[in-house]
Amino acid sequence: MDGQAQRCYREKREHLVIGLMSGTSLDGVDAALVAIETDQAGAIAAVRLRKFHYLPYSDELREWLAELCSPQTARIDRLTLAHFGLAEWYAHAVSELLEAADVAPGEVDAICTHGQTVWHVAGRAPFPGPAGTTDIRASLQIGELSTLAERTGIPVVGNFRARDLAADGEGAPLVPYADYVLFRHGEKGRLLQNIGGIANVTVLPAGASIDDLVAFDTGPGNMVIDEIVQMATNGRQRFDESGRMAAEGTVCAELLQELLADPYYRLAPPKSTGRETYGRAFAEKLWAEKDARGLSAADLVATATALTAATIAAAYESFVLPATPVHEVIVSGGGARNETLLRMLRDRLPAGMRLTTTDAYGVPDDAKEAMAFAILGHETLMGRPSSVPSVTGAKRAVVLGNICY
Repeated sequence: MDGQAQRCYREKREHLVIGLMSGTSLDGVDAALVAIETDQAGAIAAVRLRKFHYLPYSDELREWLAELCSPQTARIDRLTLAHFGLAEWYAHAVSELLEAADVAPGEVDAICTHGQTVWHVAGRAPFPGPAGTTDIRASLQIGELSTLAERTGIPVVGNFRARDLAADGEGAPLVPYADYVLFRHGEKGRLLQNIGGIANVTVLPAGASIDDLVAFDTGPGNMVIDEIVQMATNGRQRFDESGRMAAEGTVCAELLQELLADPYYRLAPPKSTGRETYGRAFAEKLWAEKDARGLSAADLVATATALTAATIAAAYESFVLPATPVHEVIVSGGGARNETLLRMLRDRLPAGMRLTTTDAYGVPDDAKEAMAFAILGHETLMGRPSSVPSVTGAKRAVVLGNICY
């Protein structure tokens, strides 16, 4: 968006933006049409979801992306094709969303896209620099912004993680800024627990300022569960609907304790993780334990589900509750529809701590992250930082993303 267009955007009080999210579960594209109102000072006054649409990936695309997320199977030719090809999927999702909402492209101010993460470096990794080996931070989200802008005729904001990485942050998590906008409360301490492929929590102390936020990835969310379900059903099922398979199994306590010995869970925030750690290779090792320990597929799904619940609850106990009184946990993401997972998590929470989902607050659990990137893109267009250094570890707050018009 050029300077004049950005000035016009900032002068408006009502904005209509689209948020696009395709997460580590590799299941498809979440598209949210979001109305954002600003006050006389330009600050966000209200956020409202106008329409939500989900476009599932095809099995073939899902397999492509899974291969790109592994160093053993990734190919540079397919990575290049996927970078541009995914933008065609995003454009199709936008088209279907606007048709369902009966909104013309010209009425939309911007598309704000997260892109598809294929690799995220947690911490730093060595790289040959101009003055010798240096350690860098890196993360790659694919889905070419220019293609999306050209197909839709709408300005696009994307590549949100890069600037925080450049400022010595982890580039994740980024959703906490939107959690603060949508869910902060003057008297109640809240935990916003997203359970997508990876599980991450935002800590919102009662009456918090943006500098008081803490957020981090607790560990696997649905990712390991999904992989095991696909192995167990030869691909006929991609996830454990409502947690039914887990409910039929028995948790292997011995295996669960071994999994909980992973040092990541004891690492203090800020921290982030992803498919490179808890993806297919992790699930395949877990699958190999099934016959060795005499477990059924349902037992293994139950154990993987218990791993997600246990690591979330342990993260609260170790890194949240010692410093922050918490009244309620508000869950979003695909895990919010897994009744067995929610029951396991509820059983591990301290007495009196309420557990609910974002649905109860008018934010559909499957739309929250797409709405979050609509908010982040709006702040970029307003010229305001939306990274949170207390969350990512960056040396300063920065304006996130690149703009393509």
